[in-house]
Amino acid sequence: MAALSTPERTPVKPRVVLGIETSCDDTGVALVDADGRVLAQALHGQTARHQPFGGVVPEIAARAHVEVLDRLIAGVMAEAGLSFKDLAGVAATAGPGLIGGLLVGLITAKAIASVAGRPLLAINHLEAHALTARLTDRVAFPYLLLLVSGGHCQLLVVEGVGRYRRLGTTLDDALGEAFDKVAKLLGLGYPGGPAIERLAGEGDPKRFALPRPLLGEPGCHFSFSGLKTALRQLVERLGPAALTQPTLADLCASFQAAAFASLCDRTGRAILRTRAAWPDVSTLVVAGGVAANRRLAAELGRLTADHGLALVVPPPALCTDNGVMIAWAGQERLRLGLTDPQDAPARARWPLDPAAEPVLGAGVKA
Repeated sequence: MAALSTPERTPVKPRVVLGIETSCDDTGVALVDADGRVLAQALHGQTARHQPFGGVVPEIAARAHVEVLDRLIAGVMAEAGLSFKDLAGVAATAGPGLIGGLLVGLITAKAIASVAGRPLLAINHLEAHALTARLTDRVAFPYLLLLVSGGHCQLLVVEGVGRYRRLGTTLDDALGEAFDKVAKLLGLGYPGGPAIERLAGEGDPKRFALPRPLLGEPGCHFSFSGLKTALRQLVERLGPAALTQPTLADLCASFQAAAFASLCDRTGRAILRTRAAWPDVSTLVVAGGVAANRRLAAELGRLTADHGLALVVPPPALCTDNGVMIAWAGQERLRLGLTDPQDAPARARWPLDPAAEPVLGAGVKA
């Protein structure tokens, strides 16, 4: 009697990944398939809760994630008509970020992955930003990345998934953080970036002479603390009575012009350095919340045109924190078999390039 053959087990195809983002004050959930199609997504912001405090309060953020995360997950699963067993993997931001919020999302992902018997993908939030352009524009490796957000300001060469070379980072404040602090100083509320961009469009960027940090200096690092201090001193000299709406607009325009001049100078130096060491690089990708600023995109467009590079800026909704980018990063890692164990930790700090030389004062939020 012939022996019965054992049927081969069909492996789960990396078709749909659930992504969960809870690193700061946005709760994002999404389902993305291996071809980059977004099957369903949901995003819940907490701006109203944090506005009275002029910034994100970590404890409030964590509690807010707990309140809405299960409902958002149930909603996207129902919208896509899927069960957890239909997933190929479960991805969640594991860092860097506010540790309380990270734990909410990561523990939830671990529970789903365990119950469904699916791989866990502990995602670096910065890597998710770095890879978003491959979802939206199919950008090929390698490329130069300018990451500008509330917590991060870095220039990196993206060589591949999990392969990053840091060229520059902030020595103090991230640009988005500087925008928020300046907005608070001027009484514009939180979040500061959109308010400053709106007023800057009405103002004269040449009225006030503000410093351009590190302009013309060697290297690719950033610094925005001195610019922020210079603006504060200027406001104190002007006095409250002088802060009319036109003057506020001119202050915003002058601050934004100085910040972007510095940013473009540093980025231009990174382009030259990249061209020498990575001649195949033909694209500058800009990611992070500040990338949604239209003036910045225009200035970087002129810079890349001068250097013969393509400029890719994902849509604004995918520049700020969201579940789509986490799910896509999960797809990229799952495709390479880069899954994580159930004891994968949440990390408040998690640099993309751990081998990069430490910089005095830098990496506070990286």
